[in-house]
Formats: sequence, C-alpha cells, structure tokens
Amino acid sequence: MKTLRQGLYTSAAILALSLPAMARDLTIDLSGEPATLDPHQQWNPDSYYVYRNIFDNVVTRDNDGTIVPQIATEWEYTSDTELVLTIREGVTFHDGSPLTAEDVAYSVSRIIEPEFGSPQLGQFNSITSAEVMDGNKVKLTTKSPYPALLAQLVKLSVVPKAIVEEVGTDAFNEAPVGSGPYAFDTWDKGVSVTLTQNGDYWGDMGPFETAVFRAVPDAATRIADLQAGAADLVVGLDSDGALQLAGNPDVKVLSAPTERVAYLGWNVDKPPFNDPDLRRAASLAIDSAGIAEGLLGAGEVPMAQLSSPAHFGYAEGIAPFEYDPEQAAEIVASKADIAATPVTFATAPVFDQRVVQAIQQMLNDVGFDVSISMTDMPTYLAAARAADRAERPELSFGRWSCACQDADGIAYPLLHSGSSWSRINDPELDSLLDEARTSLDESVRQAAYEKVHQIVREQYLTRPIYQAAVLYGANAALEFTPTANESLFLNRMSWSE
Repeated sequence: MKTLRQGLYTSAAILALSLPAMARDLTIDLSGEPATLDPHQQWNPDSYYVYRNIFDNVVTRDNDGTIVPQIATEWEYTSDTELVLTIREGVTFHDGSPLTAEDVAYSVSRIIEPEFGSPQLGQFNSITSAEVMDGNKVKLTTKSPYPALLAQLVKLSVVPKAIVEEVGTDAFNEAPVGSGPYAFDTWDKGVSVTLTQNGDYWGDMGPFETAVFRAVPDAATRIADLQAGAADLVVGLDSDGALQLAGNPDVKVLSAPTERVAYLGWNVDKPPFNDPDLRRAASLAIDSAGIAEGLLGAGEVPMAQLSSPAHFGYAEGIAPFEYDPEQAAEIVASKADIAATPVTFATAPVFDQRVVQAIQQMLNDVGFDVSISMTDMPTYLAAARAADRAERPELSFGRWSCACQDADGIAYPLLHSGSSWSRINDPELDSLLDEARTSLDESVRQAAYEKVHQIVREQYLTRPIYQAAVLYGANAALEFTPTANESLFLNRMSWSE
C-alpha cells in the first residue's frame, strides 16, 4: 500500500518535472535538524548549511578557497594587533534596516563575550575589541598578533544589533534576521526549515524562490527521496549510497576532499583512558587505513595529526599510527581491571555509523567494553562540552573543520586547556599553541605545530583517523560545485538549461 509520504513524494516529483527549469524551488535533505539558527550559537553542520544562506559573513571564500570580500570590502593591518575593515555600503537586513559598521562591531563583540558562551569562542577569543571608526570602518584589536584572524573571519556572521537586543537571543534564534541571499521563513521543528529568496540582495541573487532544508536522519530515506525526485540535493552520502545512485541518469554524485579531520576523542580525566598505556592500546586497535580505504573508499586519507594537507601547520614528518591488535590485546590484558571499565561511545546521526560501529568492534575485540550512545546532534554537542570534563563521555567520534584552512582552527579548540571543547590540560601544549597562534613568522608557527602534532602522537592525547571527503547526491540538472569548507551556498547553485 502506498503511504501518504510516498504519495506526497510522487506528487512532488511529477510537479517538479512539469515546471520550467528556472522556476523550480530547491529541497535539501540534511542528516539532522539544525541545533540553532543563531550563527553565533552553533557548532553543528546542519545549522551551518542553513544559516550561511541567511547571513553574510565579514569575508568569505570563493569556490577556489581564496578569501574574498563580503561585508568587508577592504581590510588593512595598521599594526601587528589591529585590523581595519571597510564595511560595504548599501546592504540591508531582511527587515529593510541598513547594515552598518555598528552591526559588524556588535557581531564581533557578541561572539567574543565569554558570558554569551558561543561554542565558537575559541576561534575568536584573540580579539579583544571591535571599534566603529569614521569612514564606515571597524577596527579589530587582538591581544597579540594573530595571523589566522582573517581566515577565521570567513565564518563570522553579521547580525542586526537592534533586532537582537530588542527580541533577545532565544527569540532571535527562533526567527533569525540576516542580510544574506535568502531570508528565514519558517522552522517546523524536527521537520524542516524554509528560506525564501531575498529580492533585495546586494550580491549574486539565489536562483530558487524557496529552499527547504529537511531533517532526514536515515541515509536510505535520503537516497530514496533523491531518486524519487522529492529531494534535489542530499548530504551525508557514503560510498555505498553513491553506488546505489550509479546508473540512474536523473541523479549524480558530487564529491570533494575537505579540510575536516575525523578523530576519536577520549576522556583523559577518567578510566580507562586516563591511563596512557590504555590509550596506546586503543590506538593500536584502530585500523585507520582499513576505515579510510576499505570501509569508506570515497577519497578519505589516513591521518596521524589534527590537521590535513589543506591546513597551514600540517606536518609532513608525523609517523602514521600503528595497527597491531595483538599488541593492543596484550596491553589490555595486563591492565584488565581498568580496561574493563564500561565505556560510553557518543555519536550522532550526522556521522557515518559504519565508522562508529567499526571502531566499537575493534576496541571490543581487544578487550575494552564499549557501548554506543546515539543522540541527536544538540545533545551530543552539549555532552562533548560539559563544564565538568569528568562528566563527558569516555569516547566520542568527531569530524572537525574550522573552514579556515589553518591548524589554529582545529588544534587550538581540541587541545588548548582554555577551550570548552578540549579534553586536554597540558601546559607545554598550551604554550606551543599560543606561540603558533600569535607569531607572525610562518616558520615559527610551523615549527610549533609540528611539536604539537608530535606530542599528541607520542602521548596518544587524541586519535586522528582520516581526512574526510564529502559526497553529495544531486538532481542531474542541479549545478553545484562542492568545496573543501562544505558550504551549501544557494546563490552559487543553479538549474542547468
């Protein structure tokens, strides 16, 4: 019997085929619901996909990865710690109010305010102030030289000061107002977010009158939606899903290497991974090459550091992690009492569960007691950032990207003791990360990162696994170029003639 859902999808597919190409709207299936649409409160890919179309950023990257103007049309370093931005004129928010230098300064000040608690704070906390200057300019001052500043501003969105202060943070998240090519329309919690074309956008117009981002956690359902014509673009495709689409002339698979590093994070503040020997045993149990090349097979590359060749700060000389399950089992057996501690392995639907399950099996095969805990992404993120580090799960799987192509954006938040994401408290690492973050000498920065990667490797402080590739399934008529920073910019897509 045909279900109502199937009937609706069939109707949608017939309607889509009957419309002229340029009149078609766009439907995107995400692997989960956005945690938030306030760009200063999120650290969630499904949020990122949506809100980047609602808001403009200070600067952006083009499809080739070059930093180019957005709200800031020009920038100039007036000293080692001062960057002056010239703000674009003639930009309006979706309510019709003008975007001003004051809004830019407010957006920076908001995200660096510790009490605001942005999960992105570690990316921007080198900034000490944002000051409006004459000539429609904003001066950013950092507490020390910060060579990655411009790269970080690629992801700092500009929000309207007056609206946020009037309605408050919670209400703004429910109905965000930006200046981007698409305006927020509705958020049907647990189902979808709908955006509408901003006809007054200052830049390249988006070609779709409406874009709907749907939460579809089940990968098989996303693939079925695409093949039925009920979705035009689906994220979170794996190599098996790509094979299912092969031979269908109505769809295509799009891919790109990313700057995202997949890693296994363990809680070093409680058993069993507060024991360095058991961290080493767990590392020896994990077959990075088997996961990247055998299980995934979509272009992933084994990694032994919290950076990839896409990042400044990548170190060529870091030895690959060894895979030796027999030695791992011997170590676990020698410390059986501690190793028997039950381990909660936190994950969320956005991650490839084949990888999570494979890691669980590898660890259990050598004597650990690992159980998977699947939650929605907001719950997962909250647990990963629990204020009491001892309360965080023993294990969690992550795929980190800063969209900045600088090791500062991945090593600092995951390793520096001052970051809410870090599981580590190591004064030497902190010193090296601070040096790499503040030096204007690229050779000094590179040397510091090489030491950081070596310490992490030698002490097994976390377990990098692979550089991720991204796969999308798309309608054959959709023109879309995937990028390393995994942005879904609607105004860079189109329907082919």
